[in-house]
Amino acid sequence: MTEPLKLGKYEFRSRLIVGTGKYASPDQMREAIDESGADLVTVAIRRVDLKSRGEGSFLSALDLGKISLLPNTAGCYTADEAVTTCRLARELLGTDLVKLEVIGDERTLFPDNEALLSAAATLIREGFTVLPYTSDDPIMCRKLADLGCPAVMPLAAPIGSGLGIRNPTNIRIILETVSVPVIVDAGVGTASDAAIAMELGCAGVLMNSGIAGAKEPVKMARAMRLAVEAGRLAFEAGRIPKKLYATASSPLDHRIET
Repeated sequence: MTEPLKLGKYEFRSRLIVGTGKYASPDQMREAIDESGADLVTVAIRRVDLKSRGEGSFLSALDLGKISLLPNTAGCYTADEAVTTCRLARELLGTDLVKLEVIGDERTLFPDNEALLSAAATLIREGFTVLPYTSDDPIMCRKLADLGCPAVMPLAAPIGSGLGIRNPTNIRIILETVSVPVIVDAGVGTASDAAIAMELGCAGVLMNSGIAGAKEPVKMARAMRLAVEAGRLAFEAGRIPKKLYATASSPLDHRIET
């Protein structure tokens, strides 16, 4: 990649962030993370035992010399729950970098944006680096960025749906609205979804189900890595304008007559 992913005071080599849940085994999780090239991985604080660090534990399956943990507040339905979970994560893992989720609907897992703003404000005051999972609402993303979030993470589609980017127009508007990195979070189902997000100009993509739920997660992890890299390069290179008809690729002037 041409530049690292900068999230506040943190920098990461890869622009792909992956999850650690839903894998068939710890070994499969480790292999998939290796193939993804990710150096930042999410972990659900409320669903994983982080106190155990011995052989066979969750943390023993991760090479913490190569990757950083991004604790998230998955499963939190109130601002207070999310704030408490982030405080616990900082105590257990020694990091102030958190992925903030406050779920508003159990069926769709859409965020409760009002509670999200409240929790983000509290955490930022306490010195956390907050990466908020939010809806693809440009106004909400602007409010979170103005609050002090070093990035915003709008969903592309409902969590785990694999539907891809349902509203690319909103993503484009968000990119024009905020000056912080935009990371697509949720809804990515296959490599082309990730490439599209990056071609739009997103700074990164976060996914879990798209890799862990694939028939062959390790292969899909590599596909996602290549897609994110290709999409970023294509964005930086700049695509040609779309046209309704073909244009000769070779000039007609000074051609040799036969």
